[in-house]
Amino acid sequence: MNPLRENNRNKAEYGDFQTPITLAQRVCRWLKAKGIQPEVLVEPTFGLGHFLLAGLETFPSIQHVYGVEIHKPYFDETCQRIKEYQNDNERQIHLFCDDVFCFSFSDIAKRHAGQFILVLGNPPWVTNSWLGRKGSENIPNKSNFKNARGIEALTGKGNFDIGESVTLSMLKAFAESKGCLAFLIKNSVVKNIVHAQRQFRFPMAGMERISIDSPKEFNASVDASLFYAKFQEKAELQCSIAGSFEEPSRFGWPRFGWHGEKFVSDINKYEQASFFDGQSPEVWRQGIKHDCAKVMELVRKGGVFHNGYGETVDIEENLVFPLLKSSDLKGQIVKTTRKFVLVPQKFIGQETEFIQRDYPKTAAYLNKHKERFERRKSSIYRGKPPFSIFGIGDYSFKPYKIAISGLYKQTLFSLVSPQEGKPVMLDDTCYFLGFDSLAEAICVYDLLNDDRIQNLLNSLVFWEGKRVITKEILMRLDYGKLLSKKLKESSSIFPYNGINVSTLHS
Repeated sequence: MNPLRENNRNKAEYGDFQTPITLAQRVCRWLKAKGIQPEVLVEPTFGLGHFLLAGLETFPSIQHVYGVEIHKPYFDETCQRIKEYQNDNERQIHLFCDDVFCFSFSDIAKRHAGQFILVLGNPPWVTNSWLGRKGSENIPNKSNFKNARGIEALTGKGNFDIGESVTLSMLKAFAESKGCLAFLIKNSVVKNIVHAQRQFRFPMAGMERISIDSPKEFNASVDASLFYAKFQEKAELQCSIAGSFEEPSRFGWPRFGWHGEKFVSDINKYEQASFFDGQSPEVWRQGIKHDCAKVMELVRKGGVFHNGYGETVDIEENLVFPLLKSSDLKGQIVKTTRKFVLVPQKFIGQETEFIQRDYPKTAAYLNKHKERFERRKSSIYRGKPPFSIFGIGDYSFKPYKIAISGLYKQTLFSLVSPQEGKPVMLDDTCYFLGFDSLAEAICVYDLLNDDRIQNLLNSLVFWEGKRVITKEILMRLDYGKLLSKKLKESSSIFPYNGINVSTLHS
């Protein structure tokens, strides 16, 4: 096997983002400036050993070092690098080529009870499901350690980051010891750790998230930070956020975490807008899911439909509707679409035999691509009628909609009106409310884009991750309370945000 290819495979399998020595040194200097003087240094996934070296250089107080690394080439290289320190009789260095998920870190905590322990490192930045798809053996026990409900585990909420698993295991082993933890991890993992704190109540406090420049340091386009927490403290449920290591004081830093029973992204903003955190008067819906875009999504050129394979598509237009995707939801009002979508069902599970009878051209087109539908991987299509879709119902055919992208980092709600006499569909990256009347749609549009609801939404959204706005968050926007408030404040509750209502009619 090609050694370079094997090395790349190993890097992927182990979630390999080796910490630059300069960054490891900056982290250690930052810890020293906070008054940290560790007697014991623990690194659970030491890789090339840069944190071990930086720690030994920075903290003369260190007496014992414990490092674990599963990848034998890294283990051997680090052993060579650290030889000069192993000759220091005042420092005992113990390196183990072992699995972080099997090693007994609690034994270290017991052995050094009363000494200051610094748990330092950069655990892998990959998820268990990603490693599973790659056939990796470097996976923790697949226990449902957060007690996710069955459906949540199936749909991905049971998926977790390997770095998150390592961090939680370190907190379980050391949080009752004297000391602290400092890990380079993704921001999404920091969020999950703070969220889990309400469940686990680890005795830790002073949580801080210090942003790092991941593209510069790791050539990785992911939001990541140094996560710091003190052990042996009264359990805290909030984390402070700093933009860099140079920010001088925690006081005044933004905070996220638990505010009573609510988990929020900005404590200060939430305190100002929490009155509107409740239950949405209407149910937010997700758009159509079909997992067959090149067949189902069409463009029209010169009055002729074309699919994603570049084929000319000659079908009846009865089941073809205008389509909006997340990238189309950029303005206040959306009246035109780039694409169209074939909608073979009016509700989930509807039999599709009628297409053969009523729309022979459409039936021929779908049957031509039947194999592509049968290859769809999601289990939700199993046992369903041919060409089934999801995210479809009466709500999909409402003429007016208020929509928002689940992917883009903006909280603007767009008002969508019919096109060519047909209701506009949205894809499954979008969320929407449907309305029969324009007046009602404009009213709710105005409420959702009001500063008070916008402030609440911004206090709930965590911008890390792929899908930043979710149905769970949208269902918390109680714009009904704002409507009641506006009715009391003024007889005119529809400022329309500058909309020319006449332009919304098809």
